[in-house]
Amino acid sequence: MATIEKRTNKDGDIAYRVKVRMLGHKAETATFASRTKAKQWAQDTESAMRDGRHFKVNESKKHTMGDLIDRYIMVSLPTNEKHAAITKAQLLWWKERIGMKLLSDISSDIIVGQRDLFLAEPIASIRKEKQEDGTVKEIVTLRKRSPSTVVRYLAALSTVYTQAVKEWKWIARDQNPMPDVKKPKEANGRVRFLSDDERTRLLDACMRRKNKQLYVIVMLALSTGTRKGEVMPLTWDDVSFEHRRIILRDTKNGETRAVPLVGMAYDLMKAHSEGRRTDTPLVFPRAGINGSKPMSIREAWLAAVAEAGIENFRFHDLRHSTASYLAMNGASLAEIAEVLGHKTLQMVKRYAHLSESHTLGVVERMNQKIFG
Repeated sequence: MATIEKRTNKDGDIAYRVKVRMLGHKAETATFASRTKAKQWAQDTESAMRDGRHFKVNESKKHTMGDLIDRYIMVSLPTNEKHAAITKAQLLWWKERIGMKLLSDISSDIIVGQRDLFLAEPIASIRKEKQEDGTVKEIVTLRKRSPSTVVRYLAALSTVYTQAVKEWKWIARDQNPMPDVKKPKEANGRVRFLSDDERTRLLDACMRRKNKQLYVIVMLALSTGTRKGEVMPLTWDDVSFEHRRIILRDTKNGETRAVPLVGMAYDLMKAHSEGRRTDTPLVFPRAGINGSKPMSIREAWLAAVAEAGIENFRFHDLRHSTASYLAMNGASLAEIAEVLGHKTLQMVKRYAHLSESHTLGVVERMNQKIFG
């Protein structure tokens, strides 16, 4: 039989502690934020005891969330090297917050509470600003995390729970709290692209930089829609002037893809190759004797953006600019997705309004052919 005890802590929060006793089984206890969930757990536990499925509940009382996260990091995480460091940091955050709790005691209410705290928790952003007297001043601003960040942290935890249910049998399927945790609504994807005037000003400012390779890098990113993390590690083996293409190997989704190298980008890369260094395979190596690492363009890029008088613009927005230009010049969403390397059309739907005239033309041609 089951008994439910209502408890109130010093902060006034109410919890329901339920205990299930059945002949031949060890008494089981758990705590919930609502009486309804406490009753449901009691019914499920009693049913599991009667049907001989109670070993799952026992496993969940043997291991903490910290145990689960440690095992996942040790056993499963190395198989995904691309995002291992990011995922590990996300999981260690969860371990710090609820790692001491038994898996049997973690309900969706607890996850939701941590989700809300994570959303509300301010984080500091520090940037350095050079003063007129030559000194450097650190500017600290506080901001809240974006819903997208919280969704990724929840996704990491959900993956761990899936492993615990399906493979390790540490918890029963109906003990997984993640399906009951609502994900924060993510904002519509950012679409910030350069106007014709902004593009001219930015490229002119890039040309005037001491780092002459910045202009080549920006033109390459604008022409191909590549990310900064895809451009900077490029090697000359990845560049084919014969086939007029670049092979991107270090992509966000871990897959290799090819992008066309045409127009001004082709001419600039061709000229850049004539003065390439022989001691490194990198297309854009760091200055110095050892060119084993890509150069840093952060300072030169920020200076160029500031000189061009362009506000609210990041390097990644060059990629948005490419996609927007494609849409405005008649490319379909499927074509844009192929250029950018997206597996689905979901990520490029943000550019749909820019290609409305192209869609109109497609529909008009269909109607003309079918109906005359």
